[in-house]
Amino acid sequence: MSRLLPAWSDDDGAARVRALFAESFAAEPDGVWAAPGRVNVIGEHTDYNGGLCLPIALPHRTFVALRARPGRTARLVSAQQPGLREVDLDAVAPAGTADAVQGWPAYAAGVAWALERDGLAPAGSLPGFDIAVDSCVPHGAGLSSSAALECAIAVALDDVAHLGLAADDAGRARLAAACVRAENEIAGAPTGGMDQAASLRARAGHALLLDCRDGSVEHVRLDLNAAGLALLVIDTRAPHRLVDGQYARRRAVCEDAARVLGVASLREVADAIMAGETTPDDVLARLSDEEQRRRVRHVESEIERVRFFVARLRDPNALRGWSLDKSAWALDASHESLREDYEVSSPELDLAVSAARAAGAHGARMTGGGFGGSAIALVDAERAEPVAVAVQEAFAGAGLRPPAFLLADAHGPAGRVDG
Repeated sequence: MSRLLPAWSDDDGAARVRALFAESFAAEPDGVWAAPGRVNVIGEHTDYNGGLCLPIALPHRTFVALRARPGRTARLVSAQQPGLREVDLDAVAPAGTADAVQGWPAYAAGVAWALERDGLAPAGSLPGFDIAVDSCVPHGAGLSSSAALECAIAVALDDVAHLGLAADDAGRARLAAACVRAENEIAGAPTGGMDQAASLRARAGHALLLDCRDGSVEHVRLDLNAAGLALLVIDTRAPHRLVDGQYARRRAVCEDAARVLGVASLREVADAIMAGETTPDDVLARLSDEEQRRRVRHVESEIERVRFFVARLRDPNALRGWSLDKSAWALDASHESLREDYEVSSPELDLAVSAARAAGAHGARMTGGGFGGSAIALVDAERAEPVAVAVQEAFAGAGLRPPAFLLADAHGPAGRVDG
């Protein structure tokens, strides 16, 4: 398959960051930790609306080698961003302020800041650290490379500081919340909590049904191989940025619409419709702003699509025969809603989806925040290569950069990968 992006084994990833650490700091790390990127099967832009989403953890991971050091200085190197960076952990400041940490170190230092700010570690108690980072999670592809970095650092700091939070799901939920806070306040990206939950709380062989209202999770079996299927991820290689204002604008419009409707979040609207207490038309009639109507229509219908898709997965025949087409319908409908009502697709994403469908994909949709990034296609396993070729040819015909591809199956969460 052209431009197939491989995942590294734990041994390979650990060897890479250990070598970078030794080269940069002339020492051995205390250990190596890793955290996965994620792909969201369905449930887009629902997380910050208190809704439901269904991500899986990718086999592609970010690896960090970390060593605690005296004092409160963090020294950071990355194979993806050459050069040594230093951050005073006592001087970490929110994004947009004069003293804000710039670039990728904001995600790393932000996690230490959030762990202390949230009371998961006493203020000033975390040690300084040296850290080396390397990753096979595609950057800028909408596959949560930032969350993978945050979560790898979170489990590393949890380990070296003996916090014990990664030992159970309740503690991992608290680590995920700290990572979200780091990304929102220190890195300045107003994301929801899906990415960090997937990276820290996923289970191999399962999709993670995340209820973003209360943080509860359910592990839903997702065995595509047994059904003869594959999830093809198409990295359009179109720029993907969540800090340019468009993502924040969508979030603000949803919050404004919730206030007009008199609810805490748009999840309450979706629940009321499901319970038969109101109808989508009645809800939309209460909104005078057309932009708010479109955004609410997407969120409400997307939450329902998550419910539908999960219900299908609970049927042992959901990914076979005629039932497969019903399941895959939700993916197609999700993309249309994201394109028309939420307006977060792009020409590259639309082309990837249409080309994959034309080549025989059962269903396809953009995934992630949008405005570039990646799409997914549910395909017969033996059709993954032909579908990828068809998408590549469609991009060439449109004069676009060649896309990249990876195959996604559900892997496990962040953790230590060596002794």
